[in-house]
Amino acid sequence: MQSSVKSAGSIFRSDAVQRLLALGALLILIVFFAIASEFFLTWSNAKGIFLATSVVGILAMGVTFVIITAGIDLSIGTVMTFSAVMTGVFITNLGVPWPIGLFGGILAGTLMGTVNGTLVARFGLPPFIATLGMLNIARGLALVISELRPIYFNDQPGFNEFFMGSVMETMGLPDVPNLVFVFFGVAIVAGFILSRTVLGRYIFAIGSNEEATRLSGVRSMRYKASAYIISGTMAGIAGVVIAARLNSAQPAVGFGYELDAIAAAVIGGTSLAGGEGSIFGTVIGAFIISVLTNGLRLLGVPQEWQITITGIIVILAVYLDILRRRQNA
Repeated sequence: MQSSVKSAGSIFRSDAVQRLLALGALLILIVFFAIASEFFLTWSNAKGIFLATSVVGILAMGVTFVIITAGIDLSIGTVMTFSAVMTGVFITNLGVPWPIGLFGGILAGTLMGTVNGTLVARFGLPPFIATLGMLNIARGLALVISELRPIYFNDQPGFNEFFMGSVMETMGLPDVPNLVFVFFGVAIVAGFILSRTVLGRYIFAIGSNEEATRLSGVRSMRYKASAYIISGTMAGIAGVVIAARLNSAQPAVGFGYELDAIAAAVIGGTSLAGGEGSIFGTVIGAFIISVLTNGLRLLGVPQEWQITITGIIVILAVYLDILRRRQNA
């Protein structure tokens, strides 16, 4: 009984406290920027934060599954770009109805994630190498297929209107873009998969001790590959979202997004050592990244310093994770 209580207390210290720290940090940032800039709490600025968080957040939710298995996915940014380009190819170049083109773009991301999962789980490639290679493959294919030019969705305006329109505005409520509800819907589904399904439990088990999980009879390769497939699918959804937001598929827009997504997951309490993480924490981390970037921009801080500050925060988050693990050892 005492060991069970001690274990429960350890879990609380290691996982829940990190989420509480992230939530507290988010609230502090909001208060600070609200005081420092009169424009921060305006509705137009708040919408900008939600829209930015939607893209980074969906990517971060996908990479959370991978990081919990003690892996990494460096390709999510360019897979997002590739998916956006394929969405443009289906909807604009081939002229298929936009709902079908939308699913085509998501499937393109799922395919990339399947390749990543196969390389890592079945062929034993280090996740860093496999996904770094996919980063370049997806980036190159996006440039080749688009012929280095943006693909616009002007012929099917319903695609942009579906995501950027506002059902709430038609009801006389604040004009929250539908895209924001898509983001929270994805978060609910991802959270359910991670915390309430067999797949989620085995993903945590693999990250905690993959060899013990395999010896217990679990087909660990299948579940490990599934984490990368989910990450690719999330990147595909993010590709569709950013294409709708920009009303175009930009063949070079996603490079660097993987860093913000990984940062959001780590800040939200997902341990790079594997075995710990939550979708709720990742969503909080994504909001921290967006609020920080938005607030610094309002204060006139140069972009290079924005990047530097984000890097410092990631280092601090990883260091806190190391301290927590030492305490629980």
